[in-house]
Amino acid sequence: MTDAPDIGELNPPQRTLMGPGPSPVHPRVLKAMSTPLVGHLDPSFVDIMDETQELLRYAFQTDNEWTIPVSGTGSAAMEAAIGNLVEPGDTVLAPTNGYFGDRMAAMARRAGGDVVRVGAPWGEPLDPDDVADACEEFDPDVFGFVHAETSTGVKQPDVPAITEAAHDHDALVIADTVTSIGGVELHVDDWNVDVAYAGPQKCLSCPPGASPLTLNDVAMDKVLDREEPARSWYLDLSLLEGYWGDERAYHHTAPVSNVYALREALRLVAEEGIEARWERHLEMAGALKAGVEAMGLGLNPEDDYWLPSLNAVRVPDGVDDGAVIDYVLDAYDLEIAAGLGDLSGDVFRIGCMGHGARPENVTLVVAALADAFDALGADVDADAGLAATRESLR
Repeated sequence: MTDAPDIGELNPPQRTLMGPGPSPVHPRVLKAMSTPLVGHLDPSFVDIMDETQELLRYAFQTDNEWTIPVSGTGSAAMEAAIGNLVEPGDTVLAPTNGYFGDRMAAMARRAGGDVVRVGAPWGEPLDPDDVADACEEFDPDVFGFVHAETSTGVKQPDVPAITEAAHDHDALVIADTVTSIGGVELHVDDWNVDVAYAGPQKCLSCPPGASPLTLNDVAMDKVLDREEPARSWYLDLSLLEGYWGDERAYHHTAPVSNVYALREALRLVAEEGIEARWERHLEMAGALKAGVEAMGLGLNPEDDYWLPSLNAVRVPDGVDDGAVIDYVLDAYDLEIAAGLGDLSGDVFRIGCMGHGARPENVTLVVAALADAFDALGADVDADAGLAATRESLR
């Protein structure tokens, strides 16, 4: 018989999470997760489901009836969106300008789609003219784009122009809003986005486990009219419709505590007001941006498409990015992250999201970076960076 393992009480370190996610969780959200469980078909939980859906519609700025939290991380919501909307043989237009555009393409291929690409370099947004040209050339059934590209710090500007280009060719539009919902201006209905998915662990400051998804009637009609079922039983929206729709029929055991957490995180969004929340993120990230630029460091994207919730800060010449990341983690219990893909080794990815988008956290990041750069011999003006951050926060 195998001996029982001798493992002590859980005691994770107290980190300040300022990387690309997860972000710091609000104490009220943690408290909500600790409240008693009820069954996932309990009448009281049905009421909680209704409230969570109503709050999600506000965060997405949509009236879509079919707005739910998917049981799983943001990638589960992503796969639910792509795997249900893309049928075998569909032509899917996906972007080339970041890591998560590539993931869209990979999921679409697994769903049986014929993937074609619309090009833009990493660190730049899609050009609406290029999207229009690609739609003219390929006549896609589905077009996917990333509103806030976590790998590059780029926000897609002028979203209505690219959704219009796709709709002119009768393509349905899927938007990745993982790093924008709750922190960056987002209007699902006004921008004519057919499907949007997100993650709770970024600007909503909620632990991963129940991930936002919304579909309009046109998109849901395509899901329900498929000739063959989606390849994932667990993420089949035609089956989930029975649970999250009027019937409330059993499909799977929902992650009750995660739904509690998401509901409370979304209540915080509603209490603050979505426009005020967008403005707070812009102000706090602006102070971070001012600090690193005053040090002499650039940000990867141009100002016109800078993503406040995820700042891609250029690594100084002669400095190893991993050494800086290790230094601030060891000395300050501060988490930031390295670049991905084409930007690996070139940028730090620094989040300014949700409960983390506060003056004390921004000041900590700039001070910790200044200390790390000094210790590692980087040629930066640390004092100017700290002064610029303080001035911006005034």
